[in-house]
Amino acid sequence: MSTATTAHGRSQHSPGDDVLVEVTGVKVHFPIKRGVVFDKTVGYVYAVDGVDLQIKRGETYGLVGESGCGKSTFGRALLRLEDLTEGTVIFDGVDVASLQGEELRRKRKDMQMVFQDPLSSLDPRQTVEALLLEGMNAHGLAKDKAAANKRLRELLSAVGLPAAALKKYPHEFSGGQRQRIGIARALSVDPKLIVADEPVSALDVSVQAQVINLLEDLQEEFGLTYLVVAHDLAVVRHISDRIGVMYLGSLVEESDADDLYAHPLHPYTRALMSAVPVPDPVVEDNRERIILVGDLPSPANPPSGCRFHTRCPWKQESKCDTDRPELRIVQIDGVPQGHRVACHYAEQIASGELQPHEVKAVATDQTGDSSDEAGSMFEPEKL
Repeated sequence: MSTATTAHGRSQHSPGDDVLVEVTGVKVHFPIKRGVVFDKTVGYVYAVDGVDLQIKRGETYGLVGESGCGKSTFGRALLRLEDLTEGTVIFDGVDVASLQGEELRRKRKDMQMVFQDPLSSLDPRQTVEALLLEGMNAHGLAKDKAAANKRLRELLSAVGLPAAALKKYPHEFSGGQRQRIGIARALSVDPKLIVADEPVSALDVSVQAQVINLLEDLQEEFGLTYLVVAHDLAVVRHISDRIGVMYLGSLVEESDADDLYAHPLHPYTRALMSAVPVPDPVVEDNRERIILVGDLPSPANPPSGCRFHTRCPWKQESKCDTDRPELRIVQIDGVPQGHRVACHYAEQIASGELQPHEVKAVATDQTGDSSDEAGSMFEPEKL
């Protein structure tokens, strides 16, 4: 697998043209039930509400957004850890959404997950050896005991841990070491795709860099494909080939990593980028700062039209609150081909034809009742 160096100096993989994962119209809705004797469904939480994306073989796809936007639920749904309400997930030519029982269990050998909390995701009653052998035994990869023991030592060596770690328990390791064990467990069954859900958010900053570099090295060594779910834009930029930005259950923008940072087009992406601190006091004091008004709407009662229109400084009287925008390729000077944005007025905003205006916060409950001049101004989560 060849590598290339991006404009900001990081080593980036050059994925092939073939698509490993193709997601079409994926929705994950959780019922809201009430009742004393008999539960009655009174509504739904629209955690993921219509996502279309492709992940190419050998690339790293970063998925970012505020807490509660549905990115972790989407990652779990991709592996069928959450049931899909609607949509298809074509993985390596097979519709995973239609698999059941034994067929699904066998397919999960090719799709593994690294969970956010390395301590709670590891069974405290099992040694590292038992943790790694569990998946191998389930998929018939540990029939030869000598070969299995050799494989375990190779896995620990690949993630930078000594062979002596096999006889220890999870509580005997640091957070970074536990995350390495989680990565080794995912690698133990030779997967093609790894979904990493906030793989470094629970770690110290000094350890984060080590785990990120480890993921990149393992991708080179084993030819892996990653979906990295994160809220830290700096982490995602360092490791990703392409980035998708989620807001309230759907993608609002998608492009190559460097292009997204150079040309953020969706108003929500621009607000996120403006919240990222720049280590230059002169630039920090003079750059554009977008302060969003109001809170993230409830996923149980998402706004009509564009989901972001209740907080958007560029909202227009037509389309924004009535027509839901499609994720489309835009034609803007200086923006590379393939940059997709879900905004009716992306071209006009980029050209300066439309200027931002003041937004009045509106408080909305789950039933859709609202009151004007409620809520308060706040800065978006620093991603």
